[in-house]
Amino acid sequence: MIGKIGKGSNMYGAILYNQQKVDRENGAVLLLNKIPDTVDGKYSVAYFNKCFEPYLSANIKTEKTVRHISLNPDPKDKVSDEQFTEMARVYMERMGYGNQPYIVFKHTDIDRTHIHIVSTCVGIDGRKIPDDYDHPRSMAICRDLEQKYNLHKATEQEQKQGNKVFRPVDYQRGDIKSQIASVIRHLPKYYSFSTIGSYNALLSLFNITAEEVKGERSGQTVNGLVYVALDENGNKASNPFKASLFGKDAGVAQLQKHFEQSKEKLKTNPARSILKNTVELAIHTTSNESEFKKQLTEQGINTVVRRNDNGRIYGVTFIEHESRSVWNGSALDRNLSANVFNDWWNNGNKPELKIQDNPVSKTETLDNLPTKDLFEFISQEHSSNSDIGLFSLLPDVQGEDYEEEQFAKRIKKKLNSRRK
Repeated sequence: MIGKIGKGSNMYGAILYNQQKVDRENGAVLLLNKIPDTVDGKYSVAYFNKCFEPYLSANIKTEKTVRHISLNPDPKDKVSDEQFTEMARVYMERMGYGNQPYIVFKHTDIDRTHIHIVSTCVGIDGRKIPDDYDHPRSMAICRDLEQKYNLHKATEQEQKQGNKVFRPVDYQRGDIKSQIASVIRHLPKYYSFSTIGSYNALLSLFNITAEEVKGERSGQTVNGLVYVALDENGNKASNPFKASLFGKDAGVAQLQKHFEQSKEKLKTNPARSILKNTVELAIHTTSNESEFKKQLTEQGINTVVRRNDNGRIYGVTFIEHESRSVWNGSALDRNLSANVFNDWWNNGNKPELKIQDNPVSKTETLDNLPTKDLFEFISQEHSSNSDIGLFSLLPDVQGEDYEEEQFAKRIKKKLNSRRK
């Protein structure tokens, strides 16, 4: 089992991301800790957000107050709701979050059922729960849970997959051909992308671009593909390599098959509507391109923007790592096309959009959700485990195995380097 945590500042967005899956019957709320039940058992994003407010307002110095955890068993593991609930309790208690408010969501929209936990690192006393030495502690807890529930062990997968780690290309390191091969041989196994543009958006995270070339052979037009390494600024940094050097899966014919298969998968992928609303929320709650990308990154979503030589935006692609799907903005909604973002980021005309046919609001009414005393769950006894923290790996790729776990780490490093 792999455990991951994203650290961010947008509690509303983290809750919305999970609650939308519940509303679309692709998820369920398994557990509320120090959050009161409603009388009718129904919840809204605004209600959950309200429950965290006393904690978030108690500390205005900490920037990243939100913790968005995921616990991911192997797809072959069969875990009941009761077991997921107990795993979440044990994990949060041992990580020092037993006295914090948190929500446990189960996700069922992909082939690997897993859970997400939304919480905050700020105690009701305003103190931030330290996050030193969090990664080894989290790994130790996951190993113990694997043993207790007889789950497949990630450590065994590490030994099997350790020689298959792939990472962004570093053109200065040399052996560029092998570096490119280690990426392009694996991406189609994990991601759905339906055009050469969306493929290139995904490749750009690894400092690679693919270019179509046309020629003539025996009087017939022949289409081919070459791969080129990029530098940190997106400029070409190597000679082109023919796709044939990397096997048939890297060529035009096989990629066309992948495009067609992906188009069919994306038609029924529940991630589309959730991603659409998450992007729209980011538009409403950010003021520029940098903030917009940062907020989506905290939700495990990369934004790739393509500009021409004059700076005009002609393409915007979103890479949703949990569902492992790549979407052009216009495919999500016509109001998320490249022209909309160009008008905003280049001309200052911020779009006015709606989510689920209702204006976005952080003060959504609670009148239809009668509750017990809203803050009766707040305890004056604070956790003594102040030296226990959480590990900082973004939940951007929910790993099936060690190879995918390493993939997540590489993506995170790539994102961090681009933000500097």
